[in-house]
Amino acid sequence: MKVSERIIISIVLCLSLSAVFSNDLFAGTGKLRVLTTTPDLKYIAEFVGGDRVKADSLSRGSQDPHFVEAKPSYMVKARKADIFIRVGMALEAGYESLILDGSRNPGIQVGRRGYLDMSRGITPLEVPKGDIDRSLGDVHPQGNPHYWLDPLNAVIMADRIADRLAKLSPEDGRFFKSNARVFERKILNYLFGKELVDRVGGKDIADLARKDRLESFLRERDLGYMLGGWMKKMAPFKGRRIVTYHRSWPYFAHRFGLVVANELEAKPGISPGPRHIKLLIEQMRDEGITVILMEPFYNDKPALLVAEKTGAKVVKAANSVGGSEEAKDYFSLIDSIVRELTKALAP
Repeated sequence: MKVSERIIISIVLCLSLSAVFSNDLFAGTGKLRVLTTTPDLKYIAEFVGGDRVKADSLSRGSQDPHFVEAKPSYMVKARKADIFIRVGMALEAGYESLILDGSRNPGIQVGRRGYLDMSRGITPLEVPKGDIDRSLGDVHPQGNPHYWLDPLNAVIMADRIADRLAKLSPEDGRFFKSNARVFERKILNYLFGKELVDRVGGKDIADLARKDRLESFLRERDLGYMLGGWMKKMAPFKGRRIVTYHRSWPYFAHRFGLVVANELEAKPGISPGPRHIKLLIEQMRDEGITVILMEPFYNDKPALLVAEKTGAKVVKAANSVGGSEEAKDYFSLIDSIVRELTKALAP
């Protein structure tokens, strides 16, 4: 065999071994490598996975999750991942396929065990009806993708992550599922108050809330005085109408009883125009709307203009983990939104 042939064979073997080891479930660190599209998914995966996972996110909480660049470095991250977790509902439509194709990692492609669409199992809101085209703006055919802002959906997300991690690493299955239960209990305590959760039971109180029957249940049993947590803080403002910049908030609004009357964007993903702003100012004056809720990464000039004309308050709140100094994890994310909103909605 010629020297040149030996060199070529050696290179091929090295590349093959490198590919094997780079895709080995526990290569190097002994941890499952998790790649998510948002920091919220990353945080929940880390909570559930504990010290058995190493997670990374393609986007930051301080950026618009709809617009993530398909960088070569992201393809490298995807190549090394054991599982790829996405929000779904077309949130990642602009970059996901480019990154997955560029990764050349067969284990995380659509339909494989290492590919997890978190939107499966979520009851979607704002599913459009009729024909959809670009003239309607950035409309999502499967429904609004910002479902992680409902804490009860976060419980579903933790459960699904635990189930999938358990399939990838069966020997750690009980560990993952136990952590998901801890996450669920922590969410419920934050949401309803520990006293009420202890009295009613975690599963029952979550089921009642998902079916919008919790309020009547508490009234019938004279347990309203036990309600605590985020729900108690938001209770005085149930039915209040607010304006948001983008359609990021329907799940949060539904969970806490707010009504999103309109958006600053005339159409999803399209910057506010003069005519829409004029009509919005008139609507807010007529309906007594006093709060504009928006993410920090959007241009606040239109919101400030409308606020000046209507006397409304502009509330800037992160909609993802890491989107502000206060939103260090999922719990502090929701806590910061509740805190800023209650402050602005109060007389």
